[in-house]
Amino acid sequence: MSRQKFIKRKPPRRRREGVTDYRVRLKLVKSSLPRLVIRKSNKYITVQIVESKRGGDKTLVTVTSKHLLKYGWKANTKNLPASYLTGFLAGFLAKKKGVEKAVVDIGLYSPISGSRLFAAVKGFIDAGIEVEVSSDKLPGEERIKGTHIQEYSQMIREKNIETIQFSRSPEDVYARLPEHFEEIKEKIAQRVGEI
Repeated sequence: MSRQKFIKRKPPRRRREGVTDYRVRLKLVKSSLPRLVIRKSNKYITVQIVESKRGGDKTLVTVTSKHLLKYGWKANTKNLPASYLTGFLAGFLAKKKGVEKAVVDIGLYSPISGSRLFAAVKGFIDAGIEVEVSSDKLPGEERIKGTHIQEYSQMIREKNIETIQFSRSPEDVYARLPEHFEEIKEKIAQRVGEI
């Protein structure tokens, strides 16, 4: 009997670190579609279009919610409307690279309905790229526009509650967040359409 049968193979580093689920990744790669990779940090949402190729992945587009500042975005860069706009911008840039269809890759995040991750997916779809996703996972229009944030900020102001939550942006931005959202969405559609 060979001694090699009893030697246990060490799992790949990214699996040991809990960073990559290789079973899910294999399914995504086998789809042969570009992956819509969405990740979040404490400050930003990042949306990438990645093609899996022999010898390594190729990133076609990378957009973070920090890019929204170039279009005049004044609110938080990690909320639901910012996630949508980041996906929307990434969708336009991906179209320019010839991407027509993509598959969602949210990594190890739980697929929570209406979350920031799915807001980015909705923005990407609204930019004109086909993505297979269940409609009940996508947030509603009112949440995408930030109506819930506007109502919460008004409630805090009416009750004179001290908070640092809305202190970093001009006061009127959250009071008119849905309108501000529409302005930025229109700017993205116009400017990126001209590139």
